[in-house]
Amino acid sequence: MCTCMTYQGQDFYFGRNLDLECGFGEKVVITPRNYRFHFTNGEKREHHFAMIGMASVMDHYPLYAEAVNEKGLGMAGLYFPGNAVYRQPQEGRINLAVYELIPYLLTACGCVKEAKELLEKINLTTQPFREDVPSAQLHFMISDASGSLTVEPEAEGLKIYENKAGVLTNNPSFPWQVTNLNNYPHLTAKAPENRFAAGLDLKPFSQGMGAVGLPGDASSPSRFVKTVFLKHNSSPTEAEGDSVTRFFHILENVSMVKGTVLTPEGKEDQTIYSCCVNADRGIYYFRTCENQQISAVSMHHED
Repeated sequence: MCTCMTYQGQDFYFGRNLDLECGFGEKVVITPRNYRFHFTNGEKREHHFAMIGMASVMDHYPLYAEAVNEKGLGMAGLYFPGNAVYRQPQEGRINLAVYELIPYLLTACGCVKEAKELLEKINLTTQPFREDVPSAQLHFMISDASGSLTVEPEAEGLKIYENKAGVLTNNPSFPWQVTNLNNYPHLTAKAPENRFAAGLDLKPFSQGMGAVGLPGDASSPSRFVKTVFLKHNSSPTEAEGDSVTRFFHILENVSMVKGTVLTPEGKEDQTIYSCCVNADRGIYYFRTCENQQISAVSMHHED
C-alpha cells in the first residue's frame, strides 16, 4: 500500500508514502555517475546520470523503492498485487527484471519523453533478484516537470498511461482509478451552494462542507481520490519550506496509523516513511514513522 504524487511550486517535487507492515532495510542511497550496473540482459552501464532515493542495498545493488536522477526525472514503484504480470524473455526486446527498471531508466533518461520511448521497448521478466528475494508485484509512476506516466505490467506487456492527475496508489488498475474520479465532480474547496431545494433556506454551518463525501478511509481508491483533491486544490506556493511542508501535509492526510489497517495475516500496515524530493535541486526530504522531523540529503553536496 502506497501513495505517490507530484507537486509544482517554484520547483518540481516528487515523493510518496511507503506503507508496509515492516521496514525492508531502507536507507537514503545515492548512486554516483560512475557506479557500474550490470543488467541481467548482459548490458553494462558504467557512466550515467546520478540518482538519489530510498533503497535497500543487497549484494552492492540498490533496490530502489523510488528515486530521482540529477536531471529531475523521478520514478517510484508501488504495490500492485494480483495485477502485475511478468513474462519470459523475448527476442527483440530489452529484457529486464522488475528490480532493474528504476535504475535502468533513471541512469539513461533525462525526461519523461525519453523514458516513454525506452519503455516501449522493454519487457519485464520473471527473474527474481535472488532465490530468497522474489520479484515484488509493482506498477510505477514516472514524472518530471512536464508531466507523469503510469506504467503497469500486464499479460500483453507494459501498459503506459498519461497521468494528468500526478497521483498513483495501488489496485485497481490506473484506468479504473481515473474513471472513479467521475464520482466526485461535485466536491469543491468552496462553501457549497443550496441545490437541494430552492424553497428551503439551507446554509452550510461549517467550513469545508463543499468536500462532504470526500473519501477518508485507507483503501487505494479512497487515497487516490483524496490525494488528487488535496493536491489540485492546494494553493500554489513559491518558497522551498512552504512547498515541502505542503507536500508532507498532503501525504499526512493519506498516511496509515499503525493498528488501523490489518493485513489478512493480521499484521499492522503503517506508513514506514514519507519523502518529498526537490527534483530540480536534487534534495531528498524524508521522515519516518519513528521520527517525524523532516531530514534532508542533497545529492549535489556529495561526491
